[in-house]
Amino acid sequence: MRAFHRSVVVLAALAISAGTVVAQPKKAPAPPAGGDAEPEIEIDPAADAPPAGGDEIDMGAEPGPGDLDADMAAADAANANAVKAGPAVRTPLSWKDILVVVRKPFLKARRTELLPMVGTSVNDNMVRHYSVGGQLSYYLTDVLAIGVEGQYYRPSFREPFDLVARQARRLPTINTLKWSAALNFNYVPVYGKFAVLDKRLITWEVAFTAGIGAGQSEVEERDKKFPGFTNLLIMPNVGASMRFFLAKWLTVQVGIRDYVFLDKFEPTDRSPTMNATADEAKSNADTALINNVMFQIGVSFWLPTSFEYTTFR
Repeated sequence: MRAFHRSVVVLAALAISAGTVVAQPKKAPAPPAGGDAEPEIEIDPAADAPPAGGDEIDMGAEPGPGDLDADMAAADAANANAVKAGPAVRTPLSWKDILVVVRKPFLKARRTELLPMVGTSVNDNMVRHYSVGGQLSYYLTDVLAIGVEGQYYRPSFREPFDLVARQARRLPTINTLKWSAALNFNYVPVYGKFAVLDKRLITWEVAFTAGIGAGQSEVEERDKKFPGFTNLLIMPNVGASMRFFLAKWLTVQVGIRDYVFLDKFEPTDRSPTMNATADEAKSNADTALINNVMFQIGVSFWLPTSFEYTTFR
């Protein structure tokens, strides 16, 4: 019995030793003398074998080296077939006559503007003044100008003047303007253009004016037995205008101007013993601040009649 147990132990030891030997990996062969070469990797022949029950995968034959000249010739032929040569076709456009970016068609620098004009007052309900006059301006640059103007006024009494006279049994106290003159400065900050019927471009600009001048007003006597008198006025003015360019020498201008002044009016208590003379009435006159707003329109003539560009576009 003891011999049987000893045999079992020996067999178990042999089995364990055999399993250990099978589990250990194979050692790489020693490098050759000198130690510079890398060890070779041993591939298991079983790994290259095709899977069981299947065929090998055919990857096809490896393509040969390509021909660069042949490839370029084929690409040129494809492009020639894709793009066909022929006459250029122009597509009509609705805005074909409008140039989006053009240089200014009118220059004003170092040119003189002669502006005959007419006007009418717009803010007096008793008397309306019609004016005829002119303005002479010299443009230092394309946007700055200095000029002089002169106007002659013609008054026209309106319907409220007669209505007040009939209801109050007395004539209103009013003055009429005779003439005015001023030294003006013009500045042009706005410039633009617009199309007329999609065919023609009209250039326009907006100008602001400020000036100082003088004028004369005359008292309209309520009673013709007493003499009237005139007033010499200091008349600053401010205004704005719009100009349209028709040719190199011709423009049309419309604008509005406010002439501000202190005017003296006839006293209401004139009698043979009080304020009977013009000087006495003027010394006792009532003073009021007047705004005479005028609408003006005129046609400008420019000298010289043409101009040339001296810089590139």
